[in-house]
Amino acid sequence: MIGSVLRFHFDRPMSPSVCESWFLTQKISDDLYLITEPHYYWFNRANLWLIKGRDRDLLIDTGLGVMSLRQHIASLIDKPLLAIASHIHFDHAAGMHEFEHRAIHAAEAEALRSGDDYEALCTPAQGWVLQEHFEQLPYAGFTVAEYTMMAAEPTQVLQEGDVLDLGDRAFEVLHLPGHSPGCIGLYEPRSQALFSGDVIYDGELLDELHCSHIPTYLETYDRLQKLSVEAVYPGHYAMFGRKRYQEIIAEYQAMRRVPGCPAEVGLSKRS
Repeated sequence: MIGSVLRFHFDRPMSPSVCESWFLTQKISDDLYLITEPHYYWFNRANLWLIKGRDRDLLIDTGLGVMSLRQHIASLIDKPLLAIASHIHFDHAAGMHEFEHRAIHAAEAEALRSGDDYEALCTPAQGWVLQEHFEQLPYAGFTVAEYTMMAAEPTQVLQEGDVLDLGDRAFEVLHLPGHSPGCIGLYEPRSQALFSGDVIYDGELLDELHCSHIPTYLETYDRLQKLSVEAVYPGHYAMFGRKRYQEIIAEYQAMRRVPGCPAEVGLSKRS
């Protein structure tokens, strides 16, 4: 109509809703479960592995700590449980405080004990924990401004060569620094399975963090290259087998090692 006032309604960006369930559990086998936080940014979304043993269970990594992982897995736990941090970073270790029995490598035990946000990569200045990374909120009113790494006293300090015996399965602790000083993997010689944390996974390997050291990472990969591995259960992304394992190692070595000079690496920043 001539002379009428046209009114335009622009949709405002909607705030993320609160999710119904923060965690997702997948049964991989009768004694192995994969737990993820599907409403969190895929790039930093960690794999949390629950291994069921005859005498006790292992939980490898505990996620962001924004909701109770202990309550989520309660129905799966029927024996003593040891929670292990593959390393101190927030996406792997922020839920450690929930568990009675907690283990981490000696190199990062103090960071867990003190709740060191800087070593956990979750200070605001570091920029790794952002509100937009939460596609849905874990609970009403959640804000990253209050996010912190809660201090938790380790009940077991891990070292290279320690064996974690579940009664019917046994895992050897491998100290595999490079991504961070306290990175570990858990290796089962019988099955040649490696739970690798952030040491090796099928995605962009982060080796330029303040806690990273590329020459050490290369030494770790030289060691892994000689390790007989049939299955990798990584800290991020999908599981993979021996062929892809060797390919990832070779690709990293080629990228970071100067040809003809095994002791030197290219240290230029990636674009």
